[in-house]
Amino acid sequence: MYCSGCGQPLTPGQQFCAQCGRAAAQVPPTAAPAPQIPNIAFELANYSTRVRALSTVWFIYGGLVLVTGLVGLTFANSFLNGGGLGPWMRGPWAHGNFPFGPGFGPAILHFAWVMVILRASLAFVAGWGLMERAPWGRVVAIVAAFLSILKIPIGTALAIWTLVTLLGYRNTTLYDQL
Repeated sequence: MYCSGCGQPLTPGQQFCAQCGRAAAQVPPTAAPAPQIPNIAFELANYSTRVRALSTVWFIYGGLVLVTGLVGLTFANSFLNGGGLGPWMRGPWAHGNFPFGPGFGPAILHFAWVMVILRASLAFVAGWGLMERAPWGRVVAIVAAFLSILKIPIGTALAIWTLVTLLGYRNTTLYDQL
């Protein structure tokens, strides 16, 4: 049996809760005991743990995006500009003969760098907002989830986990109470 005020376990025959002082519900001896439902403090603690884990994974995902973007764009730069990774790494545009002019390759690489930095920043901001339980953190994480849902498999899994954890009336209410 548990206290209906704070969820503290009660011993049989205990009249008052030792933690909050609330009177224990008296059940007649012939009646079947009612099922005990955990209180809101238990729900908040459980939800808080899930949100903290989700924020940690958003930080990890942001770092993963940054590292893979750095490696991928380093190879792309070498491929497009005939870098020093050997003759096997020289692409068809190694000498600046891009189809739309000599500035096309660098412009594409700069755009890709900006996109990688924005994706990683959004993941870090979502993780930080969830870690701090900021009201805007939930919204940023949902936006980041929708933008990452097509990044199969890790982005999709993280997006689904984020949407399941943060959407819905019950989860919205719990997040607002954190």
